[in-house]
Amino acid sequence: MVPKHPDLPLRQIADRLSAPDPHIPATAPAGIDPAELKQAVNLFRAVVFTGYFNPEPVGDLLEKLAQILIRQSSRACIVFHPDSAPDAEEFGRQTARKLLDELPELRRQLGTDVKAVFDGDPAAASFEEVILCYPALTAMTHYRFAHALWRLDVPILPRLITEMAHSATGIDIHPGATIGDYFSIDHGTGVVIGETCIIGNHVRLYQGVTLGAKSFKFDAAGNILREPRHPILEDRVVVYSNSSILGRVRIGHDSVIGGNVWQTSDLPPCSRVIQGRATVSGFENGGGI
Repeated sequence: MVPKHPDLPLRQIADRLSAPDPHIPATAPAGIDPAELKQAVNLFRAVVFTGYFNPEPVGDLLEKLAQILIRQSSRACIVFHPDSAPDAEEFGRQTARKLLDELPELRRQLGTDVKAVFDGDPAAASFEEVILCYPALTAMTHYRFAHALWRLDVPILPRLITEMAHSATGIDIHPGATIGDYFSIDHGTGVVIGETCIIGNHVRLYQGVTLGAKSFKFDAAGNILREPRHPILEDRVVVYSNSSILGRVRIGHDSVIGGNVWQTSDLPPCSRVIQGRATVSGFENGGGI
């Protein structure tokens, strides 16, 4: 509680802070609870990887997860869709029911990610090590959960969930991206996957890879058009470290893109793209560059 000081203009400052700002929309008093949303992610991880992160019975964990989903989805509906506020509680209940119905499939998908990460890294000693230690699995756990909520049209919560993983791992996956089975990221720091990316099965990325947009199109009012603008990677594509694939380009299946490549055009299946070989030369008489 802020102490009362008659010499400080607290009331005037409070009035100014309460006034509308053109770039800070007003929100409902009962807003999103970040701490509870983080708990929902931990509960999701605990029920998908049963026994690894929480010893409580799965049924108890599911009940807690459902209650948080109802509350937070309802609040998100009230804050971002105020015209639908009378139906917000029902929206929350439907969201929780549909998400829980999807849990077995989400668990299956994350199981394929565990296998892909393990197969792609000789340093991984076991599936258990991948689940407990690898940042790629942390990022993909958040992404799979967030993407399910994204497909259920839940506002803001999916972005908050993937940004938790972004902060923790350095891996930035937009919840709107579509990612197939057996997806792996080696090391991971600096990876960026844009909203409209479509990634097939058995795709592997290395650190520093960007799957981004090359440019934006605007409508007459100057707003960015919401249309596909990120790459499509077909099955079994490998992209090595620090490469950027930009725009709505299609990388054909079984292609390999080497490190530090700037790719802005389509590639047919089974392509190989690498940087030119470096030239090594000596210096005479101690000369510099």
